[in-house]
Amino acid sequence: MRHGNTNRKFGRETNQRAALLKSLARSLVLRGRIRTTEAKAKEIRPLVEKMVTRGKKDTLVSRRMLVAALGDAATAQKMITTAQTYGERQGGYLRITKMGPRKGDAAPMAVIEFV
Repeated sequence: MRHGNTNRKFGRETNQRAALLKSLARSLVLRGRIRTTEAKAKEIRPLVEKMVTRGKKDTLVSRRMLVAALGDAATAQKMITTAQTYGERQGGYLRITKMGPRKGDAAPMAVIEFV
C-alpha cells in the first residue's frame, strides 16, 4: 500500500527520478521558464521554491546546499541572484500556466516560470 507516499514516480527508479528533477530545476534556474508536463511542473515547484528561499540568505551553507542541489557553482550563483530579487516576498516565486495537450501522446503540458 502507498499510504503517505505523495511523490510522483514518473515510471522511473529513485536515482533516475532524482536526476530528472535536478535537471528540470537546473533548466528552470538557467532559463527562467521551461515547458514540461503538468505533473513534472507540479513536482519541481516546491523544490525550486525552497531553493529560492535558501538563496535569499547568502551564506556559505546556503551556497553549498544550492551547489549540491543544482550541480555547479555557476547555476547556484544564478539562483542566488534570482533569489535576491524576491527580497521581501514571502513565497509564491513560481507560476504554473497550463497549456493544451502535447501532440504526440496528448499529455497535459504546462509552462513553469518565475513570477
